[in-house]
Amino acid sequence: MKIRFFLTLLVVLVVFGGIFGYKAFTIKKAREAGAARKPPVTTVAAISPTREKWTTTLNAVATLQSFRGITLRSEIEGRVTKIAFESGARVREGDVLIELDTSTEAAQLSGLEAQARLAAVNLTRAQELRTQTSNTQADLDSAEAGAAQSLAAIEVLKTTLAKKRIVAPFAGRVGLRQVNPGQFLNKGDAIVELESVDPIYADFGLPQQEVAMIKRGLPVRLSVDAYPTRTFEGTIEATSPRVSDATRNLHIRALLPNPTEELRPGMFARIEVVLPETRDVMVLPASAITYSPYGDSVYVVIEETSPAGPRSVARQRFVQVGPKRGDQVSILKGVEPGETIVVAGQMKLRNGSAVKIDNSTLPANNPAPKPEQS
Repeated sequence: MKIRFFLTLLVVLVVFGGIFGYKAFTIKKAREAGAARKPPVTTVAAISPTREKWTTTLNAVATLQSFRGITLRSEIEGRVTKIAFESGARVREGDVLIELDTSTEAAQLSGLEAQARLAAVNLTRAQELRTQTSNTQADLDSAEAGAAQSLAAIEVLKTTLAKKRIVAPFAGRVGLRQVNPGQFLNKGDAIVELESVDPIYADFGLPQQEVAMIKRGLPVRLSVDAYPTRTFEGTIEATSPRVSDATRNLHIRALLPNPTEELRPGMFARIEVVLPETRDVMVLPASAITYSPYGDSVYVVIEETSPAGPRSVARQRFVQVGPKRGDQVSILKGVEPGETIVVAGQMKLRNGSAVKIDNSTLPANNPAPKPEQS
């Protein structure tokens, strides 16, 4: 019985020993094959950064505002008898835009003027009688008050007549007409928008950390999607005396010439504040930067020696990215002149990947790119 048990145990040990021995043999062979196999080489484009002096800028988004802009409304009730403008027309200060019916007020004015003439005659007579002591001082005072009241009533009516003749308070361009001839206007009804857009304002905000750098008169550059090839220039006119409690931003207003009225109020714009100081930076195409939540990095090509011989490998390095300009980005820290930086193909790389440089096709590297014309 014991002999049979030991024979069975021996057979089991031999079988398992053979299995484990074969497995160890295959693992050893796989490791030898892996060590003998060269890592795949990734083809990339790579260039050396250039050292340049860049003007320091602060970037923000802006909203364009009219230099002057209002919605003209009726101050009093009345029927429209005349419209003296066309939608979208340019008007000068003092130009008549709307006239309301004044027939009732004109009739009332004639009656008030007649009363004023009578009051003036009564005042003259009262003054003559007073010199003859034929009336009392109270009679003279009453005559003077009556004459003054008559003149005041005329002035009130003339003011009402003036309000029925609506004029442009400043030069500009009117919008779309919102009234028609014969229409009855109530007090406060909108008539038309009037905008003066030359010059034009650009309102934007910058973080409170940059308050010390913002001064009145600093130049600004502005661009809008409507004119992708144009850059509009102006200067900072004013800053708010208070930083916003909600955003901790300083509100800033820039003033830009707009003689052709290409810029319109309400437009969204990108704006740069140009600071007086310059900064030495290393410049690379923006495609060279790998962005991630834990930091921005580039791949630097380094020559290394391996058992198989010298080879080029890509080493990841974290950098401090500065302002952008067109297709270019400035590097404040992390790269040096003469180093070779991967600018295309880095999506296929890992730290230590073997690379081969092929610069037959390079990414865009234009500081002021222009959109392609169709």
